[in-house]
Amino acid sequence: MVEVIDGKLVAASVIETVKSAAAALEKMSGVTTGLAVIIVGDDPASHAYVGSKSRMAMECGFKSVQHTLPAETKQEELAALVATLNADPSIHGILVQLPLPKPLDSEPIIQSILPEKDVDGLSVVNAGKLATGDLKTGLVSCTPAGAMVFVRRTHGEDLSGLNAVVIGRSNLFGKPMAQLLLNANATVTIAHSRTKNLAEVCRNADILVAAVGRPEMVKADWVKPGATVIDVGINRVAAPDKGEGKTRLVGDVAFAEVSTVASTITPVPGGVGPMTIAMLMANTVIAAYRKAGQVPPKF
Repeated sequence: MVEVIDGKLVAASVIETVKSAAAALEKMSGVTTGLAVIIVGDDPASHAYVGSKSRMAMECGFKSVQHTLPAETKQEELAALVATLNADPSIHGILVQLPLPKPLDSEPIIQSILPEKDVDGLSVVNAGKLATGDLKTGLVSCTPAGAMVFVRRTHGEDLSGLNAVVIGRSNLFGKPMAQLLLNANATVTIAHSRTKNLAEVCRNADILVAAVGRPEMVKADWVKPGATVIDVGINRVAAPDKGEGKTRLVGDVAFAEVSTVASTITPVPGGVGPMTIAMLMANTVIAAYRKAGQVPPKF
């Protein structure tokens, strides 16, 4: 019988740990954890996402600051705001909602955030720390960090002797996910669109992580019986059964058929998705603890 991981349930338990950690830090050091979110322009999806981040921050007992800037904001104005937040001791995490409207260039903005306040884990310094196995002082990108919580809850802290395959090599997910698995002693293969015999490579995996953005690409015969399958894809496909013009969300894994082979699987929606915001809150409270010279909680 396959175990379907309830991402909402796991995310809720992470949030409970964040709340108690934030309250303990305030009691111990008088420090309120602070998160600043910057959003530029009026993209409705971005606003909905930022709104949920800000609400969650307040629910965790953080000081939550949101800067909403018009689409015509200049690069130097945005850079100046980041510099101000870098210098603000009450702010422990800074997040710039991506994508930025054109012609703004996101890369220099992201890299200008102090690495210790980079709660999205996107700075080259944090990527480098992860690559060299420094999980003590770096911050890890939220989605792979969330996926790794699932892996640890299924297999424990030490993945020695297990084969892991990550399909996808993006800087945002594939590479950091592979590094996390490697740091936990798994034997890791990164597969991608140029990989030969992809299905064959996947069949070796005790832990298979799919993050390519191709709807239901991973079929049952790609999966080793008893494997753990983590689906990071979010794809919107037509759903004529729901009515004309209707759509539904599916992952990169053909959930129904892979569920007959895997021992553990994450659904889409409701799997990795809820973990992303939870791990953003976790990163922010970790950053606050470090700034206060305290040992941060483990997630």
